[in-house]
Amino acid sequence: MIVVTGASGNVGRSLVSQLLAEGAPVRALTRDPSRAALPAGAEAVRADFADRAALPALFAGATGLFLNLTAVHEQIPDLLAAATAAGVTRVVLLSSGAVDEGADESHPLVAHHLFAERAVTASGLRWTLLRPNAFATNSFQWAAQVRAGDTVRGPFAGARTAPIHEADIAAVAVRALLDDGHHAAVYRLTGPEASTTSEQIALIGAAGGRPVTFTEIPRDEVDHDLFPHVPPGMLEVILDAFAAAVTAEPEVTTTVAEITGRPAHTFARWATDHVADFTAPTT
Repeated sequence: MIVVTGASGNVGRSLVSQLLAEGAPVRALTRDPSRAALPAGAEAVRADFADRAALPALFAGATGLFLNLTAVHEQIPDLLAAATAAGVTRVVLLSSGAVDEGADESHPLVAHHLFAERAVTASGLRWTLLRPNAFATNSFQWAAQVRAGDTVRGPFAGARTAPIHEADIAAVAVRALLDDGHHAAVYRLTGPEASTTSEQIALIGAAGGRPVTFTEIPRDEVDHDLFPHVPPGMLEVILDAFAAAVTAEPEVTTTVAEITGRPAHTFARWATDHVADFTAPTT
């Protein structure tokens, strides 16, 4: 049995589907199983990670655990303790590419992920760390503008990243959870090629069969309305990362291909897979 936290999120949902396809039993943890619409075959379980007394039951009969940091950050030590006591032997953590050798530990994003990484590596379990850089799903922040017209407004049109498809993150997690040879491994994950923000917007438009362009706005005109899903206090951190990506050479790894045996999906493929998310509903 593999326990998946954040099972209704982008990576978690793909992971659940891929584990089931491999014949692995899955316990999918989510806040509201009745609304999660998880793949058939998964054991959908309501999880309140703040309820310490309820944690042991979440891991009964499980041998593996996937930790999505977004879903469980403050409770990670408690979850690891409960999982270990229940007999879980293997854990895979979804961390961040912001963590790297020599990273500034005072940086909010780095500190956030290092807290979890250190808890995992000290847990006594067989652990694997996944450190993806830019997520292709970050482009959902532009979905409302794409649905509304043929122009997207935002900062730093020339920011270059190599966004990774959530299915590729999940595919690496599957191998780390089911196969031997991944203990104490730290996998840096990216898409197979770099592109600018404006190029990514064009690819989203092309996938939907129409031209969509990106219009750059000054940084000082950006507010939380443009990035509604960014946590309070993190907007400037995100904008700093965008600014740095304009001049920095983006990291491109081959880790997905090395671990899964197939190439990582391109951003164009991701855009095609998510056409419906950028298409206005018909009336």
